[in-house]
Amino acid sequence: MGRLVEGRWLTDDDVARVRTDGEFKRTPSVVRHWVTADGSAGPTGEAGFAAAAGRYHLYAAFNCPWAHRALLLRALKGLEDIVPVSYVAPRRSDQGWVFWPDDPRFTDGLFGHASLHQVYAAGLADYTGRVTVPLLFDTHTGRLVSNESADIVRMFNSAFNDVGANDRDFSPAELLGDIDELNARIYATVNNGVYRAGFARTQQAYDAAVGPLFETLDLLDERLASRRYLFGDRTTEADWRLFPTLARFDVAYHYAFKCNRRRLIDYPNLWPYARDLYQTPGVAETVHLDIYKAGYFSPSEARNPHGIVPLGPRVDFDEPHGRGPAAAPVSPPPRATD
Repeated sequence: MGRLVEGRWLTDDDVARVRTDGEFKRTPSVVRHWVTADGSAGPTGEAGFAAAAGRYHLYAAFNCPWAHRALLLRALKGLEDIVPVSYVAPRRSDQGWVFWPDDPRFTDGLFGHASLHQVYAAGLADYTGRVTVPLLFDTHTGRLVSNESADIVRMFNSAFNDVGANDRDFSPAELLGDIDELNARIYATVNNGVYRAGFARTQQAYDAAVGPLFETLDLLDERLASRRYLFGDRTTEADWRLFPTLARFDVAYHYAFKCNRRRLIDYPNLWPYARDLYQTPGVAETVHLDIYKAGYFSPSEARNPHGIVPLGPRVDFDEPHGRGPAAAPVSPPPRATD
């Protein structure tokens, strides 16, 4: 989909894409400053980005699971009026993520640009790297703050508490080590695992991805047999980092990415758990199943050359989930030998 090199946009034809043994390799995020309550430096990057209502602008895409993380924390922390958002269009072009000026849902509310790479170049003239969402932009200094979703989730969790966000804590200090450990496994085998399977170019690369993916889903399903959420009776960052993959699983990854050992709806605990998360106030508005399906089944020479979007499946996240503080655990049925 192209990239910026020293501020100049290069299309796919100009960019060499290197894969090792057919395995998909995700490029790390390179803009990693932090918004903090007092403007001090975060774990990475420079100081000077102090929390303030209206100062920062978020760029996101409905169909991107990494951007979905940021949108979830934005909603859960009540940041809608504190951090405005612009959405790129759900389909990319040879210009990468673009805006559709004729559709008010997908316009650049900050600059009025036609493409996201123009926003990147406006915030860092010599930027070199992939042009991704989410992106957090500082309107006061005209600089890019971060394009790393994990960092943005942490910022949204606490940095804005004194400027209008609610005080809900999804990364409590007493659980942070355990959350980080579970996040690492979920990222490697589930969040990124579906992409490693879907973008694999050899059988060996596919097998190496899809096995650990379902091993982790099975483990999570068993974990949720005895607790409502991943860490007990309240949601944490780990739940909200897992949810975007679950939301897309049956309508996209199961079919388009060949992650088809079983569906989300086949899991006795993960499926009601996903519905429980979806029915949390503010979450349903961040979920767009039709856009997910259209995006993942968009024309692709390797995966979907004709660009045909399938009719199904029907996935009802509004179905009652039956989970709660006193909900009886659901024991998983015996697993068939695969």
